[in-house]
Amino acid sequence: MKLLGYAYLREQLGLRVFEPIRPAMVRPVTRIVTLEECLAVPAERAPDDDLLAHCLFALKHEGIDLAILSQVLPHLPEEAFIEALQVSPNGIYLRKLAYLYEAFVAPLDIEPRIRGRAVPLFEPKQYVTGPSVRNSRWRVDFNGLGSLRYCATVRRTPEIQRLLDEDILAQARAFVSSLPPGMLDRAIQWAYLSETQSSFAIERESPTPDKQQRFMQLLRQAHEGMPLDEAYLVTLQNSTVSNPFDKAAAFRHEQNYLHNGLPGALGVSYLPPPPELCESLMGELMAWANRLPEAVPALVSASVVSFGFVFLHPFMDGNGRISRFLIHHALCRAGELERGNLLPISVAMKRHEADYLAALEAFSKPARQHWQVNWIDADHHDFRFTGSEAIYRYWDATPAVAFTLRMARVALEEDLKAETHYLACFDRVYRTIDEHFDIRGSDLARLVMMCLSNEGRLSNNRRRQFRYQVPEDVLDAIEVEAQRALID
Repeated sequence: MKLLGYAYLREQLGLRVFEPIRPAMVRPVTRIVTLEECLAVPAERAPDDDLLAHCLFALKHEGIDLAILSQVLPHLPEEAFIEALQVSPNGIYLRKLAYLYEAFVAPLDIEPRIRGRAVPLFEPKQYVTGPSVRNSRWRVDFNGLGSLRYCATVRRTPEIQRLLDEDILAQARAFVSSLPPGMLDRAIQWAYLSETQSSFAIERESPTPDKQQRFMQLLRQAHEGMPLDEAYLVTLQNSTVSNPFDKAAAFRHEQNYLHNGLPGALGVSYLPPPPELCESLMGELMAWANRLPEAVPALVSASVVSFGFVFLHPFMDGNGRISRFLIHHALCRAGELERGNLLPISVAMKRHEADYLAALEAFSKPARQHWQVNWIDADHHDFRFTGSEAIYRYWDATPAVAFTLRMARVALEEDLKAETHYLACFDRVYRTIDEHFDIRGSDLARLVMMCLSNEGRLSNNRRRQFRYQVPEDVLDAIEVEAQRALID
């Protein structure tokens, strides 16, 4: 099948960037139609075999791919480009291309004669967009999530649009405000503890009480809304690791990698950008994170900051925990969580680890293909980056954002609400039994928790365990009350 648009440009020029998610190609169809595996184009609608024609086709039918465009535009014949602008000075896609050409390559030797309205670079119906910054020369508004030096792309898929329409954070605020103060305090305390334990569990680590306490304090610091800079992130990193040799003094100055347990080069599953590029892109990511425009939904911003951070991997250790902390940090800076409140997103992530891995691998797997890795011995490898830096500079955050939105909803519906329901049931059963029987408080609390955790039943082992402390009729009463509470 003949490739078109971005797929054609990538293959024709041998670009070292990711393949288009849905490549355009000639297929036996009567109109341009989006299929699951490709954008199908009838032969008569295919552009001529020149770079400019395929660029314009891609912009019109495939949207914006800055990674490919930034690499294609230096190859574009300036004379042909200027001639096309003279023929169609108001062409929307020509103007977008001219704007990007001057941003990525050099000024064009032409004075624009534009009479049309200003146009957004990213079409808001297709993408989640940021605030507009107008280029008056071409009357093109840059509205990406970042800048032309570092920009994430979020496609407005049906799933993402549906989740955005639900306004999960507004639901969370309404639910939290409906709780009695005592219940709210206990639920939030549970959320901090569970969020901490889950964030460590994702890293396959069981924190010591001291590490657990430090991370809980770190989560509470998110409400301080500190702007991100290297010094602050170093402080965060130092507080998440306990080995003094792993504590960073600055962003990394060596290449690191993720390991999947396989031997040799096969064991290297992901490589973040080389140190110099990492430092530059971290500056761009932090600058965007510190301004978090209101035009961007807070959970989208939080996801871009969190996943963007972990893909850059600026430290040799502790990146995963910091990336999940940055979700809360972004939500607090955006004013979406009242001071002290927390949505336990890492708890949901832990339960849906396969989906978390899939969101990470949507970027990490194709990025790995642009590295040559030679195993030397033990933990020593020779790394050579064979791709374009554009793969790290302009990345598709759609899978990450969809995952984060889903986990926010799960954290609210299946974790925070479930925990408050459990606490309400506990209070009801404890109060009822305590009013009718004289049982030691610690024993009653343990029995109620065990019963509620086992669908309103006390196992025979539990009954034997308490047979010399609690009468049988009390155990029966606890079961009855627990089952009533769980049903109501």
